[in-house]
Amino acid sequence: MTRALSAQTLSEEDRRLVAEWAATCADHVLPLFEAEAPDDDRPRDAIARARAFSRGELDAAGEIRRRFVAGRAAHAVSSAGAVSAARAAAQAAGVAHMGAHALGAAAYAARAAGAAAEDRSAAVAAELAWQRGQMSDEVTTALCLLPAVGTDDSGPLGQGLLASGELGSIIRALQAALA
Repeated sequence: MTRALSAQTLSEEDRRLVAEWAATCADHVLPLFEAEAPDDDRPRDAIARARAFSRGELDAAGEIRRRFVAGRAAHAVSSAGAVSAARAAAQAAGVAHMGAHALGAAAYAARAAGAAAEDRSAAVAAELAWQRGQMSDEVTTALCLLPAVGTDDSGPLGQGLLASGELGSIIRALQAALA
């Protein structure tokens, strides 16, 4: 596997590998969004586009222009689980642009699962275990190329939203499990 200029970008080959996994993570919690907004297909479309990108049917340039569409769907719902599910789909679509968004998709999906459960921490842990079970060896290898969350400011794993609070904790736990 070849590395891109930014460690958070990943090579196109690696982004295509992790895009399918990110889409699977987002799809797993999509019912939380659709229960609240059954007629809003923006997150489902983002997941479908992430899968199409993974199969080589879409190019990164086209997806970069569309990567924010699903994120706007988060404003159409009110529950924390539904909002996080929409953001998981948006992060999955963002993998075409930067591979680090795959960890964002997983973190938002775990956050969505936690928000919808009585025992938040158990639900997050169960979702992370399920996500790891969906990884192929190739996806694991590609994700291990990403820098540790909060250590590289050249992308979404830098000092921003994905590195802080619950999302940062979830990504740290996922990266620790991959190491």
